[in-house]
Amino acid sequence: MGDAGKVNPLSQHGECHGETMNKQQIGKTDRIIIEMGQQIVGGKYVPGAALPAETELCEEFETSRNIIREVLRALMAKRLVEVKRYRGAFVTLRNQWNYLDTDVLNWVLAQDYDPRLIASMSEVRNLVEPTIARWAAERATSSELAVIEAALNDMIAHHQERERFNEADIRYHEAVLAAVHNPVLQQLSVAISSLQRAVFERTYMSDEDNMPRTLREHQELYDAIRHQDPDAAEQAAMAMIASSTKRLKDIT
Repeated sequence: MGDAGKVNPLSQHGECHGETMNKQQIGKTDRIIIEMGQQIVGGKYVPGAALPAETELCEEFETSRNIIREVLRALMAKRLVEVKRYRGAFVTLRNQWNYLDTDVLNWVLAQDYDPRLIASMSEVRNLVEPTIARWAAERATSSELAVIEAALNDMIAHHQERERFNEADIRYHEAVLAAVHNPVLQQLSVAISSLQRAVFERTYMSDEDNMPRTLREHQELYDAIRHQDPDAAEQAAMAMIASSTKRLKDIT
């Protein structure tokens, strides 16, 4: 994210354990990133609070300053932490966290069910998905249609099995996104899929009232894309989001 020319304020200090970076330590770095990220999201360090000094973090995680600096850089990229020159690292405010980062989103959702965050996700879906559907109807190739149809068929076949249904649902939406042929949107696909997965996990209902409607909505979107009807595709996407938003409100 354009950090190549920046001087890292943490880089002027020495080593705790005198280690050099290697493949084994990269794995260790990732483990510490996850642990510290979960600690921050879980409230061990409240927003605005200073993190422990580098030397303390070295001791806590039994590692070197080089690794702790890598961890802090990663947490800065996720906007969980900001480093102030000569003052150290501080936890950022929750509204500054990068919710488009898959790790951050999953840590937050695993820690605490937040209806406001889920509602924000629905707003993002409203903003993005109808346009994705419209473009997919204009651009999808026959092979991409086959992928969408296969995912839809899996949703139908496994509609009583929550995990397999949600996996097929994600595949369906990823296939629609792929049919847009937009490289920038493709880069956003992981984040969009995380938003969708978070919503789907909380709105899955296999009962007689909801499942037929869900499957019908996905069938209608597929049909609109197959018939190259952008208006119908956009309407189908909007109807789909409205239904899941209503289910969210019903369960929150």
